[in-house]
Amino acid sequence: MAIVPHTDLIRRRSRIYPGDLSQMSTARGDLRADLTGFDADLIDTLVLCASELMANAVEHTRSGDPDGHVVRALFHPIPNVLRLVVVDDGARESSPMIPTARTEEQWLSAERGRGLLMVDALATNWGVHPVVPFPFCADLGTAVWAEFAKADVS
Repeated sequence: MAIVPHTDLIRRRSRIYPGDLSQMSTARGDLRADLTGFDADLIDTLVLCASELMANAVEHTRSGDPDGHVVRALFHPIPNVLRLVVVDDGARESSPMIPTARTEEQWLSAERGRGLLMVDALATNWGVHPVVPFPFCADLGTAVWAEFAKADVS
């Protein structure tokens, strides 16, 4: 009996990055390379969303601490859907969230707080879950995922 049950998921390349915003250009380039053959608009959308989710991980979790890391993964949970997953190193005192109490004027002048709204608008579905779903493991990290409809890979 296998430890990990067999699934029909098609896995793509996963990568681990130091939790430093200076790594973002490398992460974007790697993602573009990993998505070679996909539609250019889909690639641009995924790169934009991955950049936002990875920046949130660095900003709001222990991934941004010295020796912190961010994991980026891609896979097909079902045909014609590509799932992007960003995993952080665990909670800090702050966490990313969509601001809900802003006035229209505050939104116009806000310099922060739009990233998850952008992911929400661009992805067909998205969400978060703990890396390990036990209450005593809550500080081990969070996976933020976003799904995107895709055309067939060339």
